[in-house]
Amino acid sequence: MLVLLGLLLGARGAGAFMVHMASSCPLAANGSLLAFEFTVAFNKNPLVCYDPDVRRFNACDWRLLHDVAGRIASALNNDSTWVQRAEARRRACSKLAAQFWAQTALRRTQPQVRIVPAQTGNPSVPIRLTCHVWGFYPPEVTIIWLHNGDIVGPGDHSPMSAIPNGNWTYQTQVALSVAPEVGDTYTCSVQHASLEEPLLEDWRPGLTLEVTLMVAVATVAMVLGLGLLLIGVYCWRAQPPAPGYTPLPGHNYPSGSI
Repeated sequence: MLVLLGLLLGARGAGAFMVHMASSCPLAANGSLLAFEFTVAFNKNPLVCYDPDVRRFNACDWRLLHDVAGRIASALNNDSTWVQRAEARRRACSKLAAQFWAQTALRRTQPQVRIVPAQTGNPSVPIRLTCHVWGFYPPEVTIIWLHNGDIVGPGDHSPMSAIPNGNWTYQTQVALSVAPEVGDTYTCSVQHASLEEPLLEDWRPGLTLEVTLMVAVATVAMVLGLGLLLIGVYCWRAQPPAPGYTPLPGHNYPSGSI
């Protein structure tokens, strides 16, 4: 068929161009198969299209190459092999559409959450808390701020828009300016289709988790160093005097051979 196409195009002085075949299966919003498209394209423009309803190839270029497209369509229709190939691809689309839809549009990916505090420079609300939510699918997500267990803001919390990450997951963020006091707890509550219950992330005024860990590590290192110092001093004091040394009266060295 491609040889025939080359001869037909060459006869019209078309020269060397690109010819390719493509098939596609558009899906509806519920994953059902909308149509089946099987096309022979010349320079990325459809030349011959397959009609699955009547199982025939038709010319779909109505410009300069319409006559060429008609002759190619006739040649394909006279060869049952090409109709069989197109029908095989159409059956594959019907069979694989449900599997593809389940692995893509119907999949569930749980979100990750983190609260990042920042100084605002405003004495009345000195802290700005930003709840970052990322890595989730589908894109619909609901984020609610809680202050000591009580909802902050209006009672109506509808799903918010999200930004695609480029890897079939989404991200979004919600900020809250606060004036925290000792003992306060601010919670970012995330509701998503992949979660059986809301995902909660808490923030309390004071040291962050990273700083707390650094302080804990430094404290442990200081205690270990002090312990090694005390052990060294004890061992040094427990050593007997060197041979040939006569302690002065009133010494406090342990007795040993002189």
